[in-house]
Amino acid sequence: MAENREEILANFQGITNIEDVAEAIFHLEESNWDLLTAINRVMPQDGNSSVSQSTDTHDVEMIDDDISVITPKTHPPDREDSNIASTSSPRNNVPNLVELQVHHNNKIHPIKMSGMATVSDLKKRLEMVCGVPVCRQQISGMGGSRATASAPLSSLGLPRDAVLRLKAADTVMADDEVAERLTTTYTLRVRHEERDYTLKFPGTKTVREVKGDLFTLTDIPVRHQVWTGWPSVQGLDDTVLAMVGLEQPQHELTVRRAPAKQKEYKRIVVESSDSENSSVEEVEDADFPVEEDIFVDVPAERLQPLMSENVEDEALGCIEFAQRFKQRYGPNTPNFFEGTLQDAIKESCLKPAKERRLLGVYLHHERSVLSNVFCAQLLGCDAVLHTLADGFLLYGWDMTDSRNADLLLASVATALGPVASMTIRSIPVERLPALVIIMRVRSNTEIYSVINGNVGVSELVAGLAEAAERFAARRAEDARVERERDARQRVKREQDEAYQRSLEADRAKDEIKKQQELEKTQEIERAESERIQEEARKEALRAGAAARVPTEPAAGADAARIRVRLPPPHHECIERRFRPTDTLTALLDFLASKGYPQENYKVISSWPRRDLTAEPHSSTLQALKLYPQETIVLEER
Repeated sequence: MAENREEILANFQGITNIEDVAEAIFHLEESNWDLLTAINRVMPQDGNSSVSQSTDTHDVEMIDDDISVITPKTHPPDREDSNIASTSSPRNNVPNLVELQVHHNNKIHPIKMSGMATVSDLKKRLEMVCGVPVCRQQISGMGGSRATASAPLSSLGLPRDAVLRLKAADTVMADDEVAERLTTTYTLRVRHEERDYTLKFPGTKTVREVKGDLFTLTDIPVRHQVWTGWPSVQGLDDTVLAMVGLEQPQHELTVRRAPAKQKEYKRIVVESSDSENSSVEEVEDADFPVEEDIFVDVPAERLQPLMSENVEDEALGCIEFAQRFKQRYGPNTPNFFEGTLQDAIKESCLKPAKERRLLGVYLHHERSVLSNVFCAQLLGCDAVLHTLADGFLLYGWDMTDSRNADLLLASVATALGPVASMTIRSIPVERLPALVIIMRVRSNTEIYSVINGNVGVSELVAGLAEAAERFAARRAEDARVERERDARQRVKREQDEAYQRSLEADRAKDEIKKQQELEKTQEIERAESERIQEEARKEALRAGAAARVPTEPAAGADAARIRVRLPPPHHECIERRFRPTDTLTALLDFLASKGYPQENYKVISSWPRRDLTAEPHSSTLQALKLYPQETIVLEER
């Protein structure tokens, strides 16, 4: 009862938006823990009206007290598409709030925490709720190596109502050891028949994902794989490789295909029964084959249940259901989806509009008198099979075991919301089996209708056809909206790309301009540096030449008077007195000290005209006939 009360409390809070737990418990206790009564108590509809009248609040029309048919009436405004299936049920739109569904020991614990809370805070909360010490907690579904102790929950990218699985570790590991294992690469040597495969996987990969990868290599489906070599770990398939206990540096495994089972069958007769309002004549008018007796092949031994009791893994439960259903009712039966309900919703409802299909959830119950006839006669009818194959994805589940039923209801609440879960819970056993039709329109994934087991072939086909026709019209409209949105996004993307190209061209021009300016600046700096060096060199030459010039003779002493006419644009002359014995070198040094070195200028005597720089530099001025006086001319070379 405690487990049921936790679920009732969670559903009641999700529907009424009452966040105060004490207030919610008060209303439920006043209603003797009857969910519908408590909802009517909090949200009365014109007096004592039933829940079936509150269509504006729950977006669902409930017909009869047992909720036999659910039909959408009004829809909330369009919301943005997301990868998480949603229904039209009210939700708590609290900003920065993380809502989690934690599975532990076959119980579901709803946890609500702030997005700023860390993984460490969540583990402390789970220790209080589930009683598992922080040091022994192993949580799957939190994002692998990103879920460090200090990481905020909002940074993990968890979907709304994310499902986490909690189990207690056999041994206690420190956080740094866990982090090291998660980042380790594990090498598996898998032997299949005569071939060996050496594969490397990260520590965050689960065993189920490894088995799925081996399917691509060995062509053995996961459900038919028989392994030897895996360590004995509870919940092995959901455990990451880091926590399995593999041998290092390499772990040896062997895989083979499970042998086919051979069983003896006998033929038993099952009387067909139609609904109270249908008849054989109606079926014949619809051109469906009808027989008074129908034959079904079943094993000679006691019938095996379609699903084991207390299934812990939803995907494995669906695989088992599909296999046993085909074994019991023969090959002329629908093909059931093998995977979780969330995967089925993604495969059928969360694709682009033109690729969407209707999702049919078949709910089986062994203790219902309608089950055998519905499965053998209705689901084995060619018209029903063709209708389901053309536009439906079929998901099957056995509700016989209460724990299996609770597992499905928890999955429905996670994927579609509490109203959908309450709708399925409210279907009585005598109306089972039932086919729940789910469709997605715009951003809403919701229950469209429920077809109960007390119908005939014609009614079942008509219900499926009506749902398919309604869905096709809505899908066409959604596809048109998606095409228009894609066209807008394509135009915007092209505009953004053109703008980016323009920006890149402008940046390239700026870079070229900057490069040219830089080169020009560098050239100016280089020329200035060379000019400075050249002036320094010339200054050094002038200083050296000035130091070598002999002193001028004293006034009245015998001297050679040399008058130098400067080259254009200069018009003046310079004059200097030398000793007659001074050499031509002294005269050239004097001219160099004045800035007229002989490598740039020629020294020309007036009469006779001759180039003195070509004369021996050791000759005296007197020998060169520059004594007692002479005028010479400087010419640029």
